[in-house]
Amino acid sequence: MNVVPIVNENDTISVAELRFGDNDTLSAITAGMVNADYLFLLTDVDALYTDNPRINPESKAIHEGQNQSGLPGKEKENQDKKDQKKKWEPPIPTRVGKKKKRGPDSTTKLPQVFPTTRCKLKLLKNERIKDYLLLEEEFVQNQERLKPQDEKNQEERTRVDDLRGSPMNIGSLEEIIDDDHAIVSTSTGPEYYVNIMSFVDKDLLEPGCSILMNHKSLSVVGVLQDDTDPMVSVMKLEKAPTESYADVGGLEQQIQEIKESVELPLTHPELYEEMGIKPPKGVILYGVPGTGKTLLAKAVANQTSATFLRVVGSELIQKYLGDGPKLVRELFRVAEEHAPSIVFIDEIDAVGTKRYDSNSGGEREIQRTMLELLNQLDGFDSRGDVKVIMATNRIESLDPALIRPGRIDRKIEFPLPDVKTKRRIFNIHTSRMTLAEDVDLEEFVMSKEDLSGADIKAICTEAGLLALRERRMKVIAEDFRKGKEKVLYHKSEGTPEGLYL
Repeated sequence: MNVVPIVNENDTISVAELRFGDNDTLSAITAGMVNADYLFLLTDVDALYTDNPRINPESKAIHEGQNQSGLPGKEKENQDKKDQKKKWEPPIPTRVGKKKKRGPDSTTKLPQVFPTTRCKLKLLKNERIKDYLLLEEEFVQNQERLKPQDEKNQEERTRVDDLRGSPMNIGSLEEIIDDDHAIVSTSTGPEYYVNIMSFVDKDLLEPGCSILMNHKSLSVVGVLQDDTDPMVSVMKLEKAPTESYADVGGLEQQIQEIKESVELPLTHPELYEEMGIKPPKGVILYGVPGTGKTLLAKAVANQTSATFLRVVGSELIQKYLGDGPKLVRELFRVAEEHAPSIVFIDEIDAVGTKRYDSNSGGEREIQRTMLELLNQLDGFDSRGDVKVIMATNRIESLDPALIRPGRIDRKIEFPLPDVKTKRRIFNIHTSRMTLAEDVDLEEFVMSKEDLSGADIKAICTEAGLLALRERRMKVIAEDFRKGKEKVLYHKSEGTPEGLYL
């Protein structure tokens, strides 16, 4: 408030009169109508109370009260009462009646959590936990459902690995140099200086033993406890043939003789001891091809529980010198270990032909193989319960020393079938065939052609194939006639019979 009053220095003017005086006084002061010897310029009301000694104390006190409260009178008491009142606090905000704010400020603020929201969050958390538990339960159920399939896959994988095996070579230990090195030889002939692996049992190593070698480095990785030649192991029949004596048409006399020579000594040896005789050591089956020699040997293997070893004469002929006689020794050694046993040597004429002077190394090796066979049949060492059955188509070409009594005690001939035998063979091979009404088997039984058992089987098979070619499920008589002509034509021409070899 900038007021410029002109007053006398001797005059005393109250504050009320100065600031809140009546209009006349203010007008007089403002108009400068007051006479005063000393004039002073007042530019600030506050300076009037602080610097002017003429202001009385009461006015100064009133001025100070106005500065504190801003109002005259009892403003100070009102101020004290207001100070004693409780301070204002904002009310607890609620969502009732609250208008939702719009704009970026409301979106950036985090929502306030209230009891209802806390319950919802807990519900969401429990639902999430439930989802995880459901996933876990489904996973466990899938694992239980797939467990049998996984075990089956693992078993099949293990079986394939067992069948595949680790690629290894079989060799012979020639000489032991020290604890970690040795000289070995393979089946191909060369000798190698190789390492002996640390896990090999050194006590089992000795010169001449069979060893297992790595296929790449040829290191010694094992010792064969069983020195059986792998070729001999293949010769042993693990499963008995399905043919029996009922599948043999006719041949009653031949069946009786082979039972007395081979089967009965193995099943009832006490009968021969009571009679005071020794049973035959071996028999030889001879006759034209297709008369049932091999079939009868299969029937013997089916009827007895003895170990059956089957070998073809050509398998005893080896490439390297000494391998043939060694194979014969291994064959009879395995037969003695698995006694009672039966050794069937088919096509014995491959190694048992008559000896003659020859300059060929191969012929001499075959003769040495036959000499080893003679030694095994009748040597110093007793063979025990080991019976030998031989079969050949050309008994006249065999060496007399091979088929003499003491080695081969019984010779059984297999002739061509007679009428009665033909009828039985036809009935055996047509028992499972669907024949038409016009088929008369007596027509083929009474024919004058020399038919063996293999020829009769070939005729029945050809008749069935001709019926299938014409999309018929029954075999007619014409099929048998055509089949017979085809079989006899190949037989007369001397060409290979293909399927019926």
